[in-house]
Amino acid sequence: MATQKLSEYELKRLENIRRNTEMISALKIYSKASQLFKPPSAVTKLKSEKKPKTETPNATRFSLRTRGVATDPSNSLFYSNTKSSNPNILDHLPMKEAYKGTHSDCSFIETLKQQSNGTAKMNKTECSFELESMSLDPENISNVVPGRLTQTRFFPSNDFKMIVAGDNSGNIGFWNVGQSEVFLYRPHQTIISGIVVQSHCLSKIYTSCNDGFARMMDVEKEIFDIVYKSSDKARISALSQPKNEANCLYLAEGSGVLTVWDKRIGTCSSLSGLALHRMRINTIDFNPENPHIAVTSSSDGNACTWDFRRIGGMGKGGNFPALRRFSHERALQSAYFSPSGCSLAITSKNNTIVIYSGVNLKDAAFVNDVRSQKLSTFRAIWGWDDSYLFTGSTKRGIGVVSTAQKATVMTLESPLVSAVPHKFDAHSYEVGMLAAGTSGSQVCVWTSC
Repeated sequence: MATQKLSEYELKRLENIRRNTEMISALKIYSKASQLFKPPSAVTKLKSEKKPKTETPNATRFSLRTRGVATDPSNSLFYSNTKSSNPNILDHLPMKEAYKGTHSDCSFIETLKQQSNGTAKMNKTECSFELESMSLDPENISNVVPGRLTQTRFFPSNDFKMIVAGDNSGNIGFWNVGQSEVFLYRPHQTIISGIVVQSHCLSKIYTSCNDGFARMMDVEKEIFDIVYKSSDKARISALSQPKNEANCLYLAEGSGVLTVWDKRIGTCSSLSGLALHRMRINTIDFNPENPHIAVTSSSDGNACTWDFRRIGGMGKGGNFPALRRFSHERALQSAYFSPSGCSLAITSKNNTIVIYSGVNLKDAAFVNDVRSQKLSTFRAIWGWDDSYLFTGSTKRGIGVVSTAQKATVMTLESPLVSAVPHKFDAHSYEVGMLAAGTSGSQVCVWTSC
């Protein structure tokens, strides 16, 4: 009866409501909407039931240095960001990482540390030296480096007969003459072009390499430090230092350029960048009696003497005149002052030795050593006075040149020598002790006393 009293409009509205209710009920909208508005406790429960993440978390970075872990030089992450084109060059290379020996080097390091504390003796030992008495004992032969030998140097000390040698693979080896152990390091990547052992501090050894780097081996810190990097990637062909100069290191690089590295300022001095020759400088040597005077030999066929005191005030690239120029037709392999500083010996690629002496080195004597023919590296070094020069011989011996007779007077030979000697050094304080490095990796030490 109540329904009959409603108007047609109201009846239609009720019908629409009923149909909409049936439609919503069929879609279950209310039940799904209720799930979106559960109380906070239910939400917390759902979070606690989630599975743990399986992703790998970001690694926390720790300093290996503070943890006392040595870095691996073969890992590029530890290479310093230098200007070098080779990213595998460490500015500060620990000795323990450069060490390639088969036994511990602790005894070697301690020996050099003791020598650096002022206990080293540097007095010249005189003896009745005669050429005929020089001999080679089997225990005085060793393969100091694994590659082709390029440098040989005695340590300037009476306390021990230590030799350091370099090869064409960047290795340097240390050998105490007469002992079996060799301590081998690899601080460079390629050919060792120079070695300097400081007489006032035996624990610091400079080395240079053809890749344009020079390092200082500091035994006190047990590290190989880079002290010089060629800015234009030029090869370093020679390395030298005056005996009375502890702060400056002289390097020949590129095509005849002289660079001076100053330890006091930790970089190159204002005297660097002098173009002394047109081609590569092969040797730099200082006059023992006047260390300001130096001589350079070059592949351009010239040897020149210089007074480096005159460089002061000159700008980089300035025209620096030579005191004296000795010109030859062929490339010059070496130029060395005699122990007295009064004579000069120059060797050329045609196996000729020229000995200059007299006032202003004007007197020249030529020695054509036929026993040294066809040697790729022909150099002559002075002995312990101005009497004799020593050169390599194709007979696997050492040619002895008399400055008085202006000729080769004898050859030191031994069946124990395996290849042609071509790198020599005379011990500064042991008269009659001569080191000869062969074209292989052998170092032979001849003795007289």
